[in-house]
Amino acid sequence: MVGTEKKTGVRKLLRGVAMSVGMIVVFTGQGVRAETLADALVGAYKTSGLLDQNRALLRAADEDVAAAVAALRPILNYNASIARDFGDRRSQTATGFNTTTNLEATTGTIGLSASLLLYDGGATGLGKEAAKETVLATRQQLISIEQSVLLRAVTAYLNVVSTREFVSLRQNNLRLLTQELRAAQDRFEVGEVTRTDVAQAESSLAEARSGLATAQGDLLQATEEYRNVVGRTPGQLSPPPSLPRIDNNLENARSLAVQTHPDLRAAQHQVAVTELNILRAKAALNPTVSAVGSLNLTEDFGNSDYSRSGTVGIQLTGPIYQGGGLSSGIRSAMASRDAQRGNLLEVRKTVSQNVGNAYASLTSQQASLQASEERIRAARIAFEGVREEATLGARTTLDVLDAEQELLDAETSRISAQANVYIAAYAVLQATGRLTAKDLALGVQVYDPNAYYDLVKDAPVPSSAQGQKLDRVLRSLQKK
Repeated sequence: MVGTEKKTGVRKLLRGVAMSVGMIVVFTGQGVRAETLADALVGAYKTSGLLDQNRALLRAADEDVAAAVAALRPILNYNASIARDFGDRRSQTATGFNTTTNLEATTGTIGLSASLLLYDGGATGLGKEAAKETVLATRQQLISIEQSVLLRAVTAYLNVVSTREFVSLRQNNLRLLTQELRAAQDRFEVGEVTRTDVAQAESSLAEARSGLATAQGDLLQATEEYRNVVGRTPGQLSPPPSLPRIDNNLENARSLAVQTHPDLRAAQHQVAVTELNILRAKAALNPTVSAVGSLNLTEDFGNSDYSRSGTVGIQLTGPIYQGGGLSSGIRSAMASRDAQRGNLLEVRKTVSQNVGNAYASLTSQQASLQASEERIRAARIAFEGVREEATLGARTTLDVLDAEQELLDAETSRISAQANVYIAAYAVLQATGRLTAKDLALGVQVYDPNAYYDLVKDAPVPSSAQGQKLDRVLRSLQKK
């Protein structure tokens, strides 16, 4: 009776523990939301120093447009000076007496000068257009860098997921081999196996410990990469979502990429810049016409003397001979244009090749994943069969360990193949120019390259309403 009561109490205690564990699991599941791949991409987009760097470079390019606009506007300068003259002057009068005159005096001068470019053969206007093309090229380069950042985040996420699975797989394998060693030792004690079988089990267990240590080291490295790319330590990670939508037709994807890829568009704008630079170099041969004016006031502080003067006129300047420098500049601009055209051709070929390579890699990784699934199925059947035969004495311990290692290798191969399929799919998006925060519809405020450009393109002065708005934007950027 007492024993029955004890058993009943133990069952109640176990049920209570099980309920408590269940409540803890449910509470933990509700309180902690697993991080998704989209969350990792958002983190990389928000915290990337590389993106911040190139956004700042884009703003610098925007300012080049403002500088070109300012060169077409009136230029007004002031100058001011104060001088103290001193000395003596000795002279002889008509009667033969020498006299000395003190020449000390203090004079002040203040002046204004103004100039306005009227004509320079279009060189300054062409400079503005070249600056605009540079802005457009820099924007496309920023998109290309954004794609690289996001693909790196995808890779970092999947590496953490896969290396965690590797560690779990190795831990399970270690537990199984520990059991195998115990079983081999028990069978050795009763004379069913030899000392060699026990040694083989010990060797496999030692190898499993080494494999686990390697997997744990790989996980630490994957965690560091994730922290670097995403900006935080990975918590609980959700399994990857379904693969992104990809055009099944390679040639359609290739055709679209060679028209819209950011690398190609950047190269096209760079060609446009060099063509404008040729026109600018030729325009330097033309005369420059400017309206000029000045106003000056000079006053002698020692007396009431002063002078006022002003000039207004048209100034014409132009080259006559510069030792062939201008002609050299034109030829240099043409050579730069030819170089950028060659670069455009290479970029087009590279984009086309990258699309083909990305599709080939995806197809290969998908086939590898399918083969891994078949390998696991066959290896599991073989392992279970060998283990059963070993209990009947038809197989040795080494046969069991070999079959188990084959199953472990097959499961490891599948984990790698699953991660590689996802990375290859997102690499296809990058190759076709569609791996951006906008294309992926990430829940993040997408950086607008027009926002800053619209504020500075007219070269506002600080006192204007637009200049004050720009100042607020700059302060907010500094805080970040």
